[in-house]
Amino acid sequence: MIDQMLVLLAQAERPFGAAVPEGSGFEWWMFVVYALIIVALLIGLVLLIFIPIYGKLWFQCFMSDADVSFMSLVGMGFRQVNPRVIVQAKIMAAQAGLDINRRSGISTNRLEAHYLAGGNVMNVIHAIIAAHRADIDLDFDRAAAIDLAGRDVMDAVRTSVHPKVIDCPDPRRSGKTTLSAIAKNGGELRIRTRVTVRTNLEQLIGGATEETVIARVGEGIITSIGSADTHLEVLENPDRITRAVLSRGLDAHTAFAIVSIDIADIDVGENIGARLQADQAEADTRVARARAERRRAEAVAAEQEMKAKVAENRARLVMAEAEVPRAMADAFRSGNIFTSGEATGS
Repeated sequence: MIDQMLVLLAQAERPFGAAVPEGSGFEWWMFVVYALIIVALLIGLVLLIFIPIYGKLWFQCFMSDADVSFMSLVGMGFRQVNPRVIVQAKIMAAQAGLDINRRSGISTNRLEAHYLAGGNVMNVIHAIIAAHRADIDLDFDRAAAIDLAGRDVMDAVRTSVHPKVIDCPDPRRSGKTTLSAIAKNGGELRIRTRVTVRTNLEQLIGGATEETVIARVGEGIITSIGSADTHLEVLENPDRITRAVLSRGLDAHTAFAIVSIDIADIDVGENIGARLQADQAEADTRVARARAERRRAEAVAAEQEMKAKVAENRARLVMAEAEVPRAMADAFRSGNIFTSGEATGS
């Protein structure tokens, strides 16, 4: 070994390109040894730099069987990914018994991809664990898609386990506390219902929201009451409203599944039919009065017209009477008319 080191020192003192004498003991594998030493030094330098930063996280993953390699942690630092979030998510998934297989399970790469896409990794993992405990079919891809769509996936799972109650109508959205519906006899009913819904995870992406459910339920209630002959029938059997509304499938293409519709309050309002009839009668009276007034005005106009004709005829009579003396005078002057004495010849 000492001889080989001396040979190396002698070669280092020779000019570059000088031939190596035979039997010097310098073989090609020496280059391999030096290369391995350099690589080992570089690896050691990298470990000295990154072990204080990621060593604790890697050891935590190793003890929890989270399947996160040390190089993955180093790569997260270069990819601007928070390794603590990924590590915590993997540990929670592993401890909850979820599939963390690198090919088909919740792998580190899939968590990193969701993080880089702007998703909430911890919320997704919490939702998957809650769904797994409640025996709800929710995989990572669907949960990530729901999260990236802007929906609260944890709230969706919570609503699937514990159904949500929605007021119809909702005073916060419409400002109204009751729905007004009118039966065929004109009786008004003011009703308030409570709709119990459960989140439909399969249609959560692209499905209609609570506003659509409230609108559909309100429409169904008004239609059901409007089809009743009298409002007394609805008061006798309020459940006919819920049966009619539920039979219409109002939760189609929505993000919720309607569990039940309950009548919270129902009051009798005004008799809209009687009021409409009274308004119609008043309108008819006004029309009749207008027609009578028109006939009276026409009669007055006709009377005034006849009076004008009488005055006109009277004026013509006066003019005719005025012509009689003139005609008689003309007749006297012309000799066409004689007095009684002249006619006898005296």
